Amino acid sequence: QVRLGESGGGLVRAGESLRISCAASGRAFLSIAMAWFRQAPGKEREFVAHISWSDYTAYADSVKGRFTISKDKANNTVYLQMNNLKPEDTAVYYCAWSEDYSGPSAGPYEVWGQGIQVTVSS
Repeated sequence: QVRLGESGGGLVRAGESLRISCAASGRAFLSIAMAWFRQAPGKEREFVAHISWSDYTAYADSVKGRFTISKDKANNTVYLQMNNLKPEDTAVYYCAWSEDYSGPSAGPYEVWGQGIQVTVSS
């Protein structure tokens, strides 16, 4: 059973940076593909970024140029480096994993992390 554990969230000021991590465990992975989503209070969960098994990456327009998704294959960990953070980036961030899907839709992802709070003050 795949499990995801997020870490690294917190409170930062606008313009600052933060890196959050998601470690996958519970089975052996030849390669890994994961995504980040976020949900702000009163809003729908939205796609942030994803990275495929072959390291293809894609981003939501709202974070393009500021956020970078990457992975450590040896440790089955995916990172989201967030630079130039804005108050509108405040949300609970979730990582998601699927056996056979890599993309921006939330539905196909089978396993989700517990979520981690990122708060950006103005």
